[in-house]
Amino acid sequence: MKKLALVMAVAVFMATGAFAADLEKAKAEGKVAFYANMTAIAPIMKDFGDKYGLKAEYTRLSSSKFIATIMTEFNAGKLAADVLQAPVPVLEYLKEKGVIASYLSPAAAGYPKWANTDGKIQLFGIEYAALIYNKELVKPADVPKTYQDLTDPKWKGKIVMADPASHPTTISWLVGLKENVIKSDAEWRAFLKGLAANEPMFVASFGPTPAPIESGEKLIGISMPKYIVTKAPAPLDWAHVSQPMMGTPRGIAITVKAPHPNAARLFVDYWLSKDAMNILAGKVGEYVLTPGVYPPIAGIDKAKVIPIRELSDEEIKSWGKEFKKIFARP
Repeated sequence: MKKLALVMAVAVFMATGAFAADLEKAKAEGKVAFYANMTAIAPIMKDFGDKYGLKAEYTRLSSSKFIATIMTEFNAGKLAADVLQAPVPVLEYLKEKGVIASYLSPAAAGYPKWANTDGKIQLFGIEYAALIYNKELVKPADVPKTYQDLTDPKWKGKIVMADPASHPTTISWLVGLKENVIKSDAEWRAFLKGLAANEPMFVASFGPTPAPIESGEKLIGISMPKYIVTKAPAPLDWAHVSQPMMGTPRGIAITVKAPHPNAARLFVDYWLSKDAMNILAGKVGEYVLTPGVYPPIAGIDKAKVIPIRELSDEEIKSWGKEFKKIFARP
């Protein structure tokens, strides 16, 4: 009987996009509050609201402020968020602190098995990083063919990147190069030294990296290919290097005391659906785990994109201190 009920429930989901009971209860709750570190997701929030007639409230939190904000609200018993989206290490920390509830959405049935191993955090994409450049100012022959090409002195004073001393994703990306791409520790450290010697401009996160490249103030940066989509028609392109593109897995989860629990489940079901992922990839430029769905960026469908290891909070702090020394200016 339980199996039959499950089959019927999944059938309802496939037909309606949500479990029928949840849909009615969600509508009664009226809205869902979504805290996320992603940008430019207005199209997906609007589509959810249009489909289900619920108000979708979006609060954007940077990775560096995410944990502090959530824990402050949670410890005060005033966490307003129903659903959280953040890099996996952030969600893992919040799970350890009792913030994350169990929920395994039927919409994730076609996702890779490694995308949900605990029944709480569902991976849906990879926060991929690459070398982004101004295609009007950088000659095709000068576009890097490897990450190590970024150490060429011709790029001195022309690079922008998130601060490697404080930005968790950039720290993880640099360590990811060591563990997945540049196998020799000596060669990896030579890359860091060469990159530092080119005196990159540091910004707080990936968000501000495209602007100086668009304007021509800088020519290239360690950034996110999705800005080619969200900043169009800005003259941005990505360097099709011979090595894998890397990024930290993106996850989504429901809070343990969600003010609108049924709306929260409905939102997660929708977020993981192919319709929503097509919007996320097509209009926001995200790299998603839904089979066959890619952002409209030339060559991305041929790129090898791999998730990098989750660094612990201690590792982030330790590497951040080391990178601060390596990238220190005289």
